[in-house]
Amino acid sequence: MIFRSKAPLRLGLAGGGTDVSPYSDEYGGYVLNATIDMYAYCTIEVTTSNQLSFYAADRDEIFECEARSCLELDGVLDLHKGIYNRIVKQFNNGEPLSFNMTTYSDAPAGSGLGSSSTMVVAILKAFVEWLNLPLGEYDVAHLAYEIERVDVGLSGGKQDQYAATFGGFNFIEFYSEDRVIVNPLRVKNRIINELENSMALYYTGVSRESAKIIEEQTKNTIEKNSKSLEAMHELKADALLMKEAILKGDVKTFAKYLGKSWEAKKRMASSISNPYLDEIYDVAIRAGAYAGKVSGAGGGGFMMFIVDPVRRIAVSKALNELSGQVMNFHFVKNGTEGWRV
Repeated sequence: MIFRSKAPLRLGLAGGGTDVSPYSDEYGGYVLNATIDMYAYCTIEVTTSNQLSFYAADRDEIFECEARSCLELDGVLDLHKGIYNRIVKQFNNGEPLSFNMTTYSDAPAGSGLGSSSTMVVAILKAFVEWLNLPLGEYDVAHLAYEIERVDVGLSGGKQDQYAATFGGFNFIEFYSEDRVIVNPLRVKNRIINELENSMALYYTGVSRESAKIIEEQTKNTIEKNSKSLEAMHELKADALLMKEAILKGDVKTFAKYLGKSWEAKKRMASSISNPYLDEIYDVAIRAGAYAGKVSGAGGGGFMMFIVDPVRRIAVSKALNELSGQVMNFHFVKNGTEGWRV
């Protein structure tokens, strides 16, 4: 039997960083995000060979062993192993499972589109489909968060797991004790079309390790760094205003706060921006973009820009003269999906 799944990647539109502990625990966080037609994929082929294998096709990494109850996290496909360990322990009475798993993503690691967390959600969804696990959307998202942040020990926030699981435009609230409230937004199709037509998504060509950026941000919160804290408070407030702008279809106001939030985000940690990203931003603005920001923790990955649709080609041409690439995309409404073959 074969089981497949996919989960959508997301654009972090506003509030990114306020979903990270300890800020979200002490002050509460607000994030606005939307899923796009780029995905993480998983296939599980069930076998009777008493063997298991993980193959990350996009990274050309493979791990094979005899089926066992617990796999050592040794730096080789640790996310895959961490998910397996939790599934076996929590849902299969500690009994080993035999299968071949293949995964790949439409975006590289360090893209700023939540690719690692989205992959965790996709893999979990394939197990849900195979083992008929009684997990709803909140359950899958929270389990994905626990596996990635607690079991495997990777630093990061909470928004990506919920975006990939629920899909669509969401305004998400984060509080202490891992309490999360997902508010799906009923954005009219005409507004989605206008927003798509007014956005340029640019891959900088630079992958970055979000964990290091987030660790600096976390350190600033713990130490009550006033510059960093004020920036996060500003990001949180802007997320509310940007949610309102999207629901009303006010793209120019959305762009105004997008640019304002990018300036605030750069004050959260020194590694969020760099001269290369600043150059990309300046090129886009000179070509006619209203504003822009990095999607995700910062440091590289994808950048998004809001433009007048009649200037979109001019902005794209200017950006493509740099070393990265403008990517076509569409917003999608569905979250993670699983099926059997």
